[in-house]
Amino acid sequence: MDWKEILRRRIATPNTGPNKKKSEQELKDEEMDLFTKYYSEWKGGRKNTNEFYKTIPRFYYRLPAEDEVLLQKLREESRAVFLQRKSRELLDNEELQNLWFLLDKHQTPPMIGEEAMINYENFLKVGEKAGPKCKQFFAAKVFAKLLHTDSYGRISIMQFFNYVMRKVWLHQTRIGLSLYDVAGQGYLRESDLENYILELIPTLPQLDGLEKSFYSFYVCTAVRKFFFFLDPLRTGKIKIQDILACSFLDDLLELRDEELSKESQETNWFSAPSALRVYGQYLNLDKDHNGMLSKEELSRYGTATMTNVFLDRVFQECLTYDGEMDYKTYLDFVLALENRKEPAALQYIFKLLDIENKGYLNVFSLNYFFRVVSENSMMSSEVEFDCILPDNHSAAAGVNAIQELMKIHGQDPVSFQDVKDEIFDMVKPKDPLKISLQDLINSNQGDTVTTILIDLNGFWTYENREALVANDNENSADLDDT
Repeated sequence: MDWKEILRRRIATPNTGPNKKKSEQELKDEEMDLFTKYYSEWKGGRKNTNEFYKTIPRFYYRLPAEDEVLLQKLREESRAVFLQRKSRELLDNEELQNLWFLLDKHQTPPMIGEEAMINYENFLKVGEKAGPKCKQFFAAKVFAKLLHTDSYGRISIMQFFNYVMRKVWLHQTRIGLSLYDVAGQGYLRESDLENYILELIPTLPQLDGLEKSFYSFYVCTAVRKFFFFLDPLRTGKIKIQDILACSFLDDLLELRDEELSKESQETNWFSAPSALRVYGQYLNLDKDHNGMLSKEELSRYGTATMTNVFLDRVFQECLTYDGEMDYKTYLDFVLALENRKEPAALQYIFKLLDIENKGYLNVFSLNYFFRVVSENSMMSSEVEFDCILPDNHSAAAGVNAIQELMKIHGQDPVSFQDVKDEIFDMVKPKDPLKISLQDLINSNQGDTVTTILIDLNGFWTYENREALVANDNENSADLDDT
């Protein structure tokens, strides 16, 4: 009989006895005793029928607290032993040379040009002779990945060897980064990555010329690129997997090449010339030499054509100290403006353009920035055409006059409606009245749209793009004639 039914019957039994009637409190106590008894029996029986739950392995281990010094030391030592074991499992230089020798020995003719090939049969033979460390590379799926259009069903020996080298390098780098993972959770904090790059500097020949006094600024410059692009939510930590997946580490380790070209150095954010350029710009902007940038000082950045309303938004949204910007915040600003095609950069600028904090740009937002851009851009056109407004005319008051001047000089007057329509046509948002960040990214026109809204020079260039193209063509024709 079900325990619930037994309990119900016992409670329903008339409360009579040989001596006297039980009190209400006694009835409640008896009811609770019966309930506890039968519930315990039922729960115990259920446990017995589910013994297999005990076989589930433990999947959560609590991290030692700060005051548990012994447990922390034990954890650190065990991680170090684990990483050492993983490091010993990797191929060393001698084993890689032996692998190359075996591959070359078992190549399958005919060669395609100068490229040696190998078929699957010889591929397996090499795998048997290469040793246990190489076993993972000689799987059928690896051969299939590298098999392309060879009519003999072979793969390139060089491509396979490069694949092995890349895998070994990734594992080595993963282990190297994990040594700086103090928390042991698979991510690096800002201080962890700073320590990694600081200790990496002496191994990079291209940074030999850096003075030690500049090391801290170089490390800050290098680390900001990792965190700007790989930590969009600003959590203060980056997954080691994300660091390995991006190309930044390749760019950084490219500085090991002693013969790196000047062009490569200029385009590499981590090179000494690039770091000195960015820091030099910061020092040049800092006119009062207090180590910080005011809004007025930042307005001279680049071509000094950033709009005032955009700069206002920068200082409203970004971290400042008494209304001034430090070097780290400046680096985010530079990375955003120099990489406007990248989603992380567009996210940075979009937050500044979203003045109502609604998560999208509407007509009001666009007009807010366009109004200032167009007024100032037309003032630039005025100078371009050697036309000067009377001294008592403000930019806002002189818009109509400038538009008339632009007409006289063959320039179409700037209309917000036209620019707004062009922006929406370029972006093609899902909602015809709102532009979201994802719309901007998907359109592949985010750099053009943001440039139009925040940069006077960019706006003028966009508005006069046809005339500029025609002028370039004329110049090219003149050069051809000469």
